[in-house]
Amino acid sequence: MASSPKKSTTSKAGSAKAGPAKSVAAEPEQGWRRRLWFWTKRVLAGFAGLILALTLIYAFVPVPTTLYMIGERIRLGGIERDWVGGDEIAPVMFRSVVAAEDANFCLHWGFDMAAIRDAVDRGANRGASTLSQQTVKNVFLWHGRSWVRKALEAAITPVVELVWTKRRILVVYLNIAEFGEGVFGIEAAAQHYFGVSAAELSPVQAARLAAVLPDPKRWDPAKPTSYLRRRANSIVDGAATIQVDGRASCFEPKAASKD
Repeated sequence: MASSPKKSTTSKAGSAKAGPAKSVAAEPEQGWRRRLWFWTKRVLAGFAGLILALTLIYAFVPVPTTLYMIGERIRLGGIERDWVGGDEIAPVMFRSVVAAEDANFCLHWGFDMAAIRDAVDRGANRGASTLSQQTVKNVFLWHGRSWVRKALEAAITPVVELVWTKRRILVVYLNIAEFGEGVFGIEAAAQHYFGVSAAELSPVQAARLAAVLPDPKRWDPAKPTSYLRRRANSIVDGAATIQVDGRASCFEPKAASKD
């Protein structure tokens, strides 16, 4: 009769000891996860803060360089580049790059949903990216295809559209775009290929420069192939069309703020 209570007491004691041991073993793992999440949040918050700060700064200040430019400068030993303001770029160059790359630039808020749906339906890899998205990629991110970059691009683009004017987006784009191997920005491109300043570009010259943007290392605006000539002629017509139908209104000088 007296032995039963002893067994019961021992069993309870054993159970009491097992609980704390299990909890102590789980504590290091939970602590590691909490620290990882804490630092992940801090890194993400820091990155978001940096992007926001740069977006505000670059709304007024020239973009000094980009990750891609740095890589090309190291690879080639140097690059050609000279930043110019919007008033130092021929108006036809603005219209030409929009006609070539993003004809609905003035009509969207950073994403051309109709172009995206069309690209998905056609299974195309190119054609849905707006000039706003391309500018964000060139200024803040890196080249190459990855879901991480596309996600960051999608997150940053609306911020840039909100802070910058449409004209500012084009001014930045034209000053950092690659127009040939080691040739960055519209001023360097105009001087390199045609021996004129960006302000002196003719409609045909502007169209040829815009025509090479999809593959600047492959095509030469000064020595156009028959395909490049046809594409440039189409861009000349497109640039004239968007000027007439109002699709250039958001970046014409009268609509511009300081750039």
